[in-house]
Amino acid sequence: MTEGAADSIGRPLAGTLFVVATPIGNLQDLSPRAASVLREAQVLLVEDTRHTQQLLVASGIVRPRGSIESLHEHNERGRVAGLIERLERGASMALVSDAGTPLVSDPGALLAMEAARAGIRIVAVPGPCAAIAALSIVALPSARFAFEGFLPAKSAMRRRALAALVRERRTLVFYEAPHRLAASLADLAAVLGQAREAGVAREMTKKFETVYRGTLAVLAQRAAREPEMSRGEIVIVVHGALEPADESAADSAAEKVLRALLEELPLSQAARLAARITGCGRGELYELALAITKTAPQ
Repeated sequence: MTEGAADSIGRPLAGTLFVVATPIGNLQDLSPRAASVLREAQVLLVEDTRHTQQLLVASGIVRPRGSIESLHEHNERGRVAGLIERLERGASMALVSDAGTPLVSDPGALLAMEAARAGIRIVAVPGPCAAIAALSIVALPSARFAFEGFLPAKSAMRRRALAALVRERRTLVFYEAPHRLAASLADLAAVLGQAREAGVAREMTKKFETVYRGTLAVLAQRAAREPEMSRGEIVIVVHGALEPADESAADSAAEKVLRALLEELPLSQAARLAARITGCGRGELYELALAITKTAPQ
């Protein structure tokens, strides 16, 4: 980095942590400002050095030897203190993930928090984000949404996490691994409701970008029978809960939560957790749980 170097909008680079968004598929989505920072920052902190090197080569960016360093979930905690010291001495660093905006289900959050505590300037270089890209095209309400990242890998834990979202009225956005898509959609349908509108966006900005729209039940069925749907990077977007029209609608939602919890938990624990999630009376839910277990097939 030359003395007095600045980014493309004239902001001095020294002693700054730049959080740089990179393409999620289409390399043309790398902004001129992002390219400038990736070229001029003293150090690039990257999730995978080989992956980022491919982006740099494709973008015509040449870096000095040794100026690209790894920062990922396995080494971030051990590296943060040293990185903060270097930033305090005036180093400029650009943080990137393998794709999209760093910290959004990617490493870097610990470094950013410690940098903020140390009074180090943190600058956003915004750009691609799979969650926002998917939300913009699935044709579901987007004014208010809740980003939930990746759901738990195991079905029991996944259903518990979803049970806490049954009454969430904002649109829900999830990331999901391809090999778990069918199972996750099945759990989403079971817990949030078969008729809940949703969309699955895969391979955003890439050649085979595809959006599947329908109810959770329909999407779960498609994912089970269409292997193509479970290929590539995946974002699931789900319509938020509707305002209950009357008390019976609220009771129906509470019963759905209770039934989902009963599949994984003892009766009393399921009733207690369902009461906490839905706001309904624990005693009423316990009685309902008794009735459900008595009528359940043995």
